[in-house]
Amino acid sequence: MRVLSKPARGGSEAVKKWGFIAMHGGVAAAFMFLLQRFALSASLESSLLWALTFAVCAAGLAYKQANR
Repeated sequence: MRVLSKPARGGSEAVKKWGFIAMHGGVAAAFMFLLQRFALSASLESSLLWALTFAVCAAGLAYKQANR
C-alpha cells in the first residue's frame, strides 16, 4: 500500500505559498473596497469593514487551496 503523505516543502516554496495567500487577500480587499466605495457609494467605514471581511475570507480560501 502506498503512503499518501506530501513531501516536506522547501523554504522558497513556503514563501511562495504565504505570498500567494497574502496576494489573494490583498486583491480581494482592494476589489471590495473600490466596489463599495465608488460603485455603490458606501461610507468609508462600511467599505473598510467589507474589505476586511472579504480579505479574511479570500485568504482562508487561498490557504485551503494551497494545502491541497
